[in-house]
Amino acid sequence: MKAKAGKSKSRRREIADYDSHDTSTMIDRRRPLGLGDLGLELPKVPPTQVVSIRLPSELLNQIKAFASARDVPYQALIKLLLAESLKRRRVA
Repeated sequence: MKAKAGKSKSRRREIADYDSHDTSTMIDRRRPLGLGDLGLELPKVPPTQVVSIRLPSELLNQIKAFASARDVPYQALIKLLLAESLKRRRVA
C-alpha cells in the first residue's frame, strides 16, 4: 500500500512541476507527434457505430416505459432486443 501512495505523490509532484515550469521549449513544432509516436493506435473499425432510425412515437414511448420499469437505459434495451431477435431468427 505504501508503494502506491509514494507513486501517487511523485505523480502529483511531476504534474505540479509542469504547472510551475515552462515546457513550451520541449515542443518541436517542426515535427508534430502522431498517435504512433505516443504508442497509441486507433482501431481499424470502431467498436460501435452511430445509426439513426425513425420510430413511431408510440413505440418509442412504450420502449422507454419498459426500460424505465427495469431501470435500464432505453437505448441499451433497444440493442438487447435487436440482438435477442437476431439470435432467435438465426437459430430457427
